[in-house]
Amino acid sequence: MTKRIAVIGGGFFSQFHYDAWARLDVDVVGVCDLDISVAQTIASAYSNCVAYDDLGLMLSEQSPDLLDIVTPPTSHLEIIKRALDAGVSVICQKPFCGGFDGAREAAKLMDASGIPIVVHENFRFQPWYGEIKSRLDTGALGDVYEGTFRLRPGDGQGPDAYLARQPYFQQMPRFLVHETLVHIIDVFRYLFGDVASVYADLRQLNSVIAGEDAGVIVMTFVDGRRAVIDGNRLVDHIAENRRLVMGDMWIEGSDGVIRLNGDGGLFMRAHDRNTETELAYDWQNVGFGGDCVYRLNKHVLECLADGTQPMNTATAYLENLRIVEAVYQSDDAGARVDL
Repeated sequence: MTKRIAVIGGGFFSQFHYDAWARLDVDVVGVCDLDISVAQTIASAYSNCVAYDDLGLMLSEQSPDLLDIVTPPTSHLEIIKRALDAGVSVICQKPFCGGFDGAREAAKLMDASGIPIVVHENFRFQPWYGEIKSRLDTGALGDVYEGTFRLRPGDGQGPDAYLARQPYFQQMPRFLVHETLVHIIDVFRYLFGDVASVYADLRQLNSVIAGEDAGVIVMTFVDGRRAVIDGNRLVDHIAENRRLVMGDMWIEGSDGVIRLNGDGGLFMRAHDRNTETELAYDWQNVGFGGDCVYRLNKHVLECLADGTQPMNTATAYLENLRIVEAVYQSDDAGARVDL
């Protein structure tokens, strides 16, 4: 049975959600935004889709199977409550519920109601990370020692930093880790498993923003592997589209190294060799981040259809937010924090 989808939010990133739903086998039945003209413009692209500026009315009139929340973080929890009251499953953008306290309340609501809430943590659905995980699972690198990611989007310089896309970035008291590096934390958990401890050194380089925009995080995993995340939003990297991967990654093991470049290319160098081999894999350079929004939405639909647990439910996602809290605690204390 075709799922009925409603979406709330019409800001910059919502375009990728609407594009994904248009390519999936669903009926988009409602679009809600505080600005009804925005909702009307979006709704006009779908057959039999109604525009709203009232969430309650959309939920009652359309009875969707799934509500996709693409709104600012401070609005998430109230929207989630209203969706669960209506018996509607949820996908919700991040930063989820504005931080750990709101996210914990949302997770309790999900557990009590039995209605799924999935956090739209889409980086782990970027195709290069799926390919890396497949190769790690088959032992391509032997014993894996360490991963490194250097985030370098180059969009954080000057007084106009972030204003063209997401201007609220400038006012976030916690920025780089809370908004951006949480993606990479989740990716390393996807690749390496549970985190045992973190150490962080964060800093603010652009004085026009409220939060941090550069920093280094060292995560040690329960099996002894380590990940280093080196983030700096002011510096760029080599890529045709610097927002595609947003940086470069290395995964190092006893038998070799896998390198991810800014264009989504994967390369492997065997131990004691000086040449790399490009790894061929299938992916589409459409939408955002290798079509990861589409891939996440498709995953959720498949799980709802067969009754399996989707990745990054509200409850599961709390671990990412515990790590984020530990990162800020480590930076404040100048010391390692055990989880």
